[in-house]
Amino acid sequence: MYPQLLTYLMEFIKYQDQVIRTLLTLLIRKSMFEKPEETPVNKPYRKLQVDDLPIIETLQKFDYRCLLTEFLEKNGKHLKPVLRRKNTIVSVPKTMTCPQCGAPSEYLYANNGDKGQYQCKVCTCLFSDKNRYLKEAVLKCPHCSKTLEKIKERKDFDVYKCKNNDCSYYQQKLNKMSSKEKKQFKKDPQSFKLRYIFRQFNIDFQPMSKESPQKPKVDLSRLYVSPHTLGLILTYHVNYGLSARKTAALMKDVHGVSISHQSILNYENAVALYLKPYVDHYPYELSDQFCGDETYIRVNGRWHYLFFFFDTVKKIILSSPVSANRDTVSAIRAIDDVLMKLKEIPNDLTFVVDGNPIYLLAQHFFAQHNIHFEIKQVIGLTNEDPVSTEYRPLKQVIERLNRTFKGNYRSTHGFGSEHGSVSFVTLFVAYFNFLRPHSAIEGKVPVVVPELNQLPNMPARWTKLISLAQQWIVEQTA
Repeated sequence: MYPQLLTYLMEFIKYQDQVIRTLLTLLIRKSMFEKPEETPVNKPYRKLQVDDLPIIETLQKFDYRCLLTEFLEKNGKHLKPVLRRKNTIVSVPKTMTCPQCGAPSEYLYANNGDKGQYQCKVCTCLFSDKNRYLKEAVLKCPHCSKTLEKIKERKDFDVYKCKNNDCSYYQQKLNKMSSKEKKQFKKDPQSFKLRYIFRQFNIDFQPMSKESPQKPKVDLSRLYVSPHTLGLILTYHVNYGLSARKTAALMKDVHGVSISHQSILNYENAVALYLKPYVDHYPYELSDQFCGDETYIRVNGRWHYLFFFFDTVKKIILSSPVSANRDTVSAIRAIDDVLMKLKEIPNDLTFVVDGNPIYLLAQHFFAQHNIHFEIKQVIGLTNEDPVSTEYRPLKQVIERLNRTFKGNYRSTHGFGSEHGSVSFVTLFVAYFNFLRPHSAIEGKVPVVVPELNQLPNMPARWTKLISLAQQWIVEQTA
């Protein structure tokens, strides 16, 4: 009797659930039958082919008065201004000057009628009305050496294209097309990339601009727990990856300390404010092997991206920004964090990353600021090219770092704010670099600090690390 009744009730509850979901679907016009996604969606990279860097020719500046003097000494006569015909339709504006030598409008030709191109009689410079103020550097195709033309303006970059039909890059791409692709190309040329394209970034970001650390507005001396208790909390919460609620329960059941999980999160945020400038500006001793990767974390119910860059030899985390987007700007900031930690940029600097094109675009951005390095992309799970075969071991190292972080992060079930996510990541990086022994370096911590090694236990080391960070901030802001 009872088993039959339970079966009936279960079926009835399922029926009620379907009715409720149907009514909700009709009310909010969104399907209530789909289960919420608890795992990150594996979004493929945007299909984007990044070409090599262009030839950048800096325009050499002259003084037109010196050039006129040289012409007089060489030819024994003055260089006369341009003789204008009375019936000339196209005139040169009186305010226009040559961008290369500064010659006034009297020495400028309207070179191609009303199409906007001009030529200087003094230095023979060709320029247009639109780019005369920007003609400080000329971008040229690396395959045919023809000047690139700006075709699009985006939010963070401008797009330049080589429109030379005789370009070897264009001809090679064109010859590789099948007859079917050529027919489709005539109908829809936008669906094919045949020409050389370069993206020039105009992001308001200055690479390697070191800001002076500011003293946090949080006073750790006013916390309601002792330094040892704070060290215990950080040990359980960060080292062993316990959630704030489990840490609070452990402090109550084992140590007899009553503390709420929200207080633990508040302590985490306060400590992170002190540790972040210390971790970011510490004078690390680094190797020459760096790799980078991004992983998922959940913030405010949405998936964000954590960018890790790692010294694979010294086992030091060098960069860990959190971003809502997996884009070029985030990659630029992540790489910039690494560059700031280098005493000098070596000529053979190389970053090993995955196949995401944002890192190649970041490489182009830094090249525009005269900062050069190589990007080696390990693509896919199998070694289908020589680069992947050579550099996959380095890529696997940072994959293991991601798994280590996820082991600590999993208990949090995501973060309620971006500030909370940054605080947790900061504490994890401080723990990984300064406190966590690593088997690959004979059980030593990646960054050896004598003051920490002399202490008997982990809570005491956390307390000392916070003290060192406070002392460093006082010295820097004094």
